[in-house]
Amino acid sequence: MDSSSSEILVDAGSFRLYKDGHADRTGDMETVPAGFDADTGVTSKDVVIDAVTGVFVRLYLPPIQAATDDDGKTKLPILVFFHGGYFVVGSASCPKRHRNINDIVVRARLIAVSVDYRLAPEHLLPAAYDDSWAALNWALSGADPWLSEHGDTGRVFLAGVSAGGNIAHNMTIAVGVRGLDAAVPARIEGTILLHPSFCGETRMEGEPEEFWESVKKRWSIIFPDAKGGLDDPRMNPMAAGAPSLTKLACERMLVCAASEDPIRPRERAYYDAVKRSGWGGEVDWFESEGEGHAFFVRKYGSSEAVKLMDRVIAFLAGH
Repeated sequence: MDSSSSEILVDAGSFRLYKDGHADRTGDMETVPAGFDADTGVTSKDVVIDAVTGVFVRLYLPPIQAATDDDGKTKLPILVFFHGGYFVVGSASCPKRHRNINDIVVRARLIAVSVDYRLAPEHLLPAAYDDSWAALNWALSGADPWLSEHGDTGRVFLAGVSAGGNIAHNMTIAVGVRGLDAAVPARIEGTILLHPSFCGETRMEGEPEEFWESVKKRWSIIFPDAKGGLDDPRMNPMAAGAPSLTKLACERMLVCAASEDPIRPRERAYYDAVKRSGWGGEVDWFESEGEGHAFFVRKYGSSEAVKLMDRVIAFLAGH
């Protein structure tokens, strides 16, 4: 047996990346089917948006009530959501994320589009970014009746957790730089970055060395063609040559962090850079105390998770 097939380069707990390019996923790959959720009254369904790649989205629709537009149809904000998982694990059908989105959909009264992008290392980056861009444009084109009949493209939100937060930033920048492919005009009212994964070739003060080295190694495996390694603008939005943060296409942004998260120094630097950039929008910071990275996914219902979700719902409501 080739020794490269058994040599582990990265062991992140929920997955291992090997020297020969394959991965073992040991967690965060459970799935739950779409359908009616009796606890919230939210209905979901899966829609394949690309038959070639197999990329799909999970759509969520809350109970439709009386509020309608001039055509007599209920119009609701659209939330496009990108899951986390280091770009290596996770899916739109993960039970924990499915539960969280059901709650957000019923509390915020919106339609959600959860993107199931292809995972590395089988599909090296930028595949996840390409899939997310395709899904965003698909959603805003009104390709599904739930979206065309009930979606308000004048009130669009992007959100993501961890790697998904990284994607949400990059999609918001991409809209500002290149514009949407979708023919229907859309307004991105807000972007929510939940513990977004950012890094850089130079380790920041407060960034644990072991953590930084692990991210650097993982990034080199899942994105070997990255420009400048960790200083690729998709991982380091503050790197030289990165698109100006004034290109952020949203009107408001919420950056969420956790005090015990090793990514926190990088997230705070991003928040500060957005504030200094001259971008014309409004950016807010929310920090959870005594918690680690993406804690709210595994600690659903805890006091800090409830505080965070309350802040997210308020942001979606315009506060």
